[in-house]
Amino acid sequence: MLGPILVSLIAGLSTVIGSLVIFFQIKEKQYNKFITLCLSFSMAIMMGISIFDLIPESFFYCINKFGITKSITILLFSFFASYIIISSLSKLMEKEGIKEDLYKLGLLNMLILILHNLPEGIATFLSSYQNMSLGIKLGFAIMLHNIPEGISIAVPIYYATKNKKKAIKATLISGMAEPLGAILAFVFLKKYISVMMISITLIIVAGLMITLSIQELLPKALTYKENKLLYLGFISGVGVVLLNILLF
Repeated sequence: MLGPILVSLIAGLSTVIGSLVIFFQIKEKQYNKFITLCLSFSMAIMMGISIFDLIPESFFYCINKFGITKSITILLFSFFASYIIISSLSKLMEKEGIKEDLYKLGLLNMLILILHNLPEGIATFLSSYQNMSLGIKLGFAIMLHNIPEGISIAVPIYYATKNKKKAIKATLISGMAEPLGAILAFVFLKKYISVMMISITLIIVAGLMITLSIQELLPKALTYKENKLLYLGFISGVGVVLLNILLF
């Protein structure tokens, strides 16, 4: 049992690797360019994972179980619910006095990626439990996209607060959701978790990540008016996603 949990732990902690970009020595006049690059790169990763990985695999599984009409309804509901959830979280943070856009964006990324990492940790554990080599392969694939997800949390929080500890701590909290999902699967849920449950959860998570990218990440990146770096970051992120799909 230690092996599957360890795979999930390593995959989750890779998120912290992404936070190390805050240690790059960036000149103050280059801040806007660097933030634009990081935000667009992270946005491409989250949208790419959702569009090319989470939605197709989960959606086609739902079609086999429920048929096309119910599956489309589930998909549309996930996007509608995502809009409500992210808008509500944003308004709640503003009421709590969190009005700095970058800081709020970092916290939203952290919360959404916790929701992403929990079912991902469950899936990693179950895969490793059934076939350790398959679990390791899945864990490595998760590591590749967890690193830029760490960037999406750490960079906004650091450049909003200039506090490295706060940025790394937020990234660590998000990453630890992965092994937490594995532990929950082992202790409580192993007998009850189904592929269908994970599939629907991942569709909802995909809706959250796409909505967050369009509703929060993209508008913030556009405010810096660094279009070339916006395109460069987005294209680089899509490249990483496609490489991840081709390799795994």
